Amino acid sequence: MSACEKGGQWQLALNLLSRMPEASVVPNVITYSAAMSACVKGGQWQLALNLLSRMPEASVVPNVITYSAAISACEKGGHWQMALNLLSFMPEARVVPNEITYNAAMSACEKGGQWQLALNLLSLMPEARVVPNEITYNAAISACEKGGQWQLALNLLKLMPKARVVSDEITYSAAISACEKGGQWQLALHLLSRMPQAGLVPDEITHSAAISACEKGQGKLALNSLD
Repeated sequence: MSACEKGGQWQLALNLLSRMPEASVVPNVITYSAAMSACVKGGQWQLALNLLSRMPEASVVPNVITYSAAISACEKGGHWQMALNLLSFMPEARVVPNEITYNAAMSACEKGGQWQLALNLLSLMPEARVVPNEITYNAAISACEKGGQWQLALNLLKLMPKARVVSDEITYSAAISACEKGGQWQLALHLLSRMPQAGLVPDEITHSAAISACEKGQGKLALNSLD
């Protein structure tokens, strides 16, 4: 089952799960979690949530891995409300969320254009004794970028060193895209110039965002700064 999960072989994972009773093997939370993760990786978010709903009748109690997989399924399916509902239900189920759970919920909010909710989740993490990582901040910055909140995106980028979180190419690409959407071409170029100092190599997405920012700002004159 674990091999199916890692390979995203959701059909095989579900087949193995359905045949376990015939082999007198009782599925447990690890089995269900692996099957759900396989469905998520295979893009079958509905099937992953269906497995979660079937666990009580199988007398299997979901754990943090199960809920994280279910929230990831909601994120893949574009159901941020359902993702937040699952997260809010976890204390009642006596399951403590971890950084993977929060990251999945924040990504769901980011994809759903809910930047306020994404930032709210980030603010709740210290109280929940969950330490944000680069994936957390990337999701939050991307949410701000999609919401047109370039100031907040840059503020989050500035907070990362204080939080002892190292930024990566995804972080800078999201921040530069936020500047591009906000018409801040100077800041976009400044961020681009900072990447080598941080040991990061700008990729095609980063350059495209910076060029787009320049086109919206000062046209060809600004584009010369990239040469």
